[in-house]
Amino acid sequence: MADDTTEPQMISLGAKLKQLASLKPDAPAVTCGATTLTYDQFHRLSNRVARGLAAKGVKFGDLVTLGLPNSADFAVVCWGIWKLGATPQPVSFRLPLGELKAIMELANTPVVVADFKVEIDRPLLTLNDLLALSDDDSDLPDAIAPVSKAPTSGGSTGRPKLILAGQPGVTAAETPEVGGWRLRQDSIAVLPAPLYHNAGFGMMMSAFSMGAHMVILPRFDPEGTLAAIEANKASWIYLVPTMMTRIWRLPEETRAKYDLSSLQTLWHLAAPCPAWLKEAFIHWVGPEVVMELYAGTEAQAVTTITGTEWLTHRGSVGKVTVGEMIAVGEDGSFLPPGEIGEIYMRRPAGAPPSYKYVGATAKTLEGGWESLGDIGYFDEEGYLYLADRRTDMILVGGSNVYPAEIEAALEEHDAVQSCAVIGLPDEDLGNKVHAIVQTKGVVDEASLRAHLADRLVTYKQPRSYEFVDEPLRDDAGKVRRSALRDARLQQ
Repeated sequence: MADDTTEPQMISLGAKLKQLASLKPDAPAVTCGATTLTYDQFHRLSNRVARGLAAKGVKFGDLVTLGLPNSADFAVVCWGIWKLGATPQPVSFRLPLGELKAIMELANTPVVVADFKVEIDRPLLTLNDLLALSDDDSDLPDAIAPVSKAPTSGGSTGRPKLILAGQPGVTAAETPEVGGWRLRQDSIAVLPAPLYHNAGFGMMMSAFSMGAHMVILPRFDPEGTLAAIEANKASWIYLVPTMMTRIWRLPEETRAKYDLSSLQTLWHLAAPCPAWLKEAFIHWVGPEVVMELYAGTEAQAVTTITGTEWLTHRGSVGKVTVGEMIAVGEDGSFLPPGEIGEIYMRRPAGAPPSYKYVGATAKTLEGGWESLGDIGYFDEEGYLYLADRRTDMILVGGSNVYPAEIEAALEEHDAVQSCAVIGLPDEDLGNKVHAIVQTKGVVDEASLRAHLADRLVTYKQPRSYEFVDEPLRDDAGKVRRSALRDARLQQ
């Protein structure tokens, strides 16, 4: 009898795609808009892409900057990169030139694969450009990328950094019945989130390594997402809380039009989810469907929580399932349950590093503990509750105010599309709470003040409001409060 503790045999991501193309050549691998590629087509196209990249100088171990929008092209190029033993380095397809140049220098990328209309000092290629370089779709020599992925992060500083994964470009040779992210071999997975963001990127890797059918949405649309679930009989979806808000804000009769009964798993992560919104989704699609994960791109440690658990631990992001986490006080002491501190993480004992920074240095404590800057506390049962990021916390008259709490309360208002709360200097209090609000329809400051009156203690209520027309969160649901604050201080 086999030893259940034996580590599974690992093979390269390229070899796994070749295996799936042989086992299920005509099965759909990826659908985006009107395009569907079978596993055989996916495999052969990525072979051509690999040869095209090699012709442009990409070699084993290189980081290759990739700035394509959500598409089948994105996936094909990733596997072309991996088949050379190189590493995809995804960036937003809306990246401004200045930030692109900074990232290119950090990555030392030989080429950029993107639709950018900019002048840069190295080849700027599209999928079609790469395919035009080679029509040879035969298999290449097997290669394992030393680094599986290299996403970027601005973090609290706003300066880009690369986060090189500690894992090579490998996956299990034998496909398990259930893999990471609760994906199955027969899963039909809908992904409206940006592939350049770490969560969406990692889920794409897992879905194709499982042999699932991934339905990538070119861009998020609230009703279009529900339509995609129904049309594809999707069993799995990943959303960020901003997307969940916009879906929930649809008229009830619109939401009710779509059959979501095929859905078995709904993951949300990447940003705080307001409790009222999470509860609404749990009651809508079922507590057994809704899953949440908390971790950084650095992946030192992870918490997870089911919808069922959340109903008895409202507001929690779950228990630690990988690695270790602790709450640390300002004096460096480890805090007992119930006390708010900075959350530090470390890898499981004996595990290799999960990442390496390029362009930044980790914040550490003795013993291998590292912080991402988040604040929170653990309850007696070991469930973690997050408050906010240390750099975003506002000190008002000696009291700590956490923007995420105020934002969650504001977003309960039907007319609030998105919002961000920052601290601005105040002679009396040190800082005042300032709310930047994107509205849907007509709403005034008095309405928002009345809405918050019985939801937040007085010192947490915004002293000033600003109304804007543009979204305050990016496609991944992230908001850079420090950048918003700096912009207003410079006015």
